[in-house]
Amino acid sequence: MIKPALGSSSLIKTESGRSVTIVMYHYVRDLERSRYPRIKGLSIDRFRNQLGYIQANYVPISAEDLLEAVNFPHRKLPENAILLTFDDGYSDHFENVLPLLKEKGIKACFFPMAQAILEHRVLDVNKIQFILAAAPNVSKLLDEVFDALAEFRSEYSLKSREAYLMSITEKHRYDPREVTIFKRLLQRELPEPVRAKLVQRLFAEHVSSDEAAFSDELYMSLEQLGMLHSEGMHIGSHGYRHVWLNHLSPECQEVEVDRSLEFLRQAGIPLRDWTICYPYGGVDESLIEILRTRRCSLGFTVEPRIADLEREDRLTLPRIDTNDLPS
Repeated sequence: MIKPALGSSSLIKTESGRSVTIVMYHYVRDLERSRYPRIKGLSIDRFRNQLGYIQANYVPISAEDLLEAVNFPHRKLPENAILLTFDDGYSDHFENVLPLLKEKGIKACFFPMAQAILEHRVLDVNKIQFILAAAPNVSKLLDEVFDALAEFRSEYSLKSREAYLMSITEKHRYDPREVTIFKRLLQRELPEPVRAKLVQRLFAEHVSSDEAAFSDELYMSLEQLGMLHSEGMHIGSHGYRHVWLNHLSPECQEVEVDRSLEFLRQAGIPLRDWTICYPYGGVDESLIEILRTRRCSLGFTVEPRIADLEREDRLTLPRIDTNDLPS
């Protein structure tokens, strides 16, 4: 359902010709009959229904339409313009999303995770999601994480449980506090070597010990990305490792961006008008400067509001979540 925080009128009224609703999607799958029905995603039926709602209330545009409007201020977008974006490069997008987009004649943007596809690895962002889906007792999972920290204290300067709990103050629109704490600890708060070991341990215990097989099932291949592109879909950068880019040094940010662009080249994606979708929405001034020097055309955040092209920076465009639209 539409979330009151955004306001239903703001989701529909974009009459100026210089506004666009940009929607982000992640998993789109037959959730009830999947091995992990608790994974946060959209069922195929709900996605089909949402496309019907979109066609009845919006005018879908392509990345090229948006870029033209950004490049030429006198160009107008249709009233109630909408752009669909799909993060992370899941096989869901090739198997379930592409056929429905083709059926409806809708062009969309896809942002695959490079390392997952090239190295046949399940990235930590997804390991954490599937751990939560397979072991829904989050209090017990948090206890496992904090109990395990004792073995790393002699090597790393780790804070106390209470200090970590106090340091994570942000709120997530859809996750309860315990889930947010679990995610942030394993995404960024703990030292990277500690995070990696704990996530791998929990994933093997609760989800799968065969990471390569799980990866091949979860993500698209390079060939499938090429087929998406041949169908007129836009393929952009999502970084290389799917990390919080705004928590990296400028030097590491450059590496992440450049490796993601090399991945797009390997997939046969032209880089003339390349775009980026920031993992977790993490972006800062140093990253923006790097993107400008590499002539990035558009950047997408997770700020939940309508994009007003008269005021937005082209590299920090906001997006609403699929849950903000009826389905």
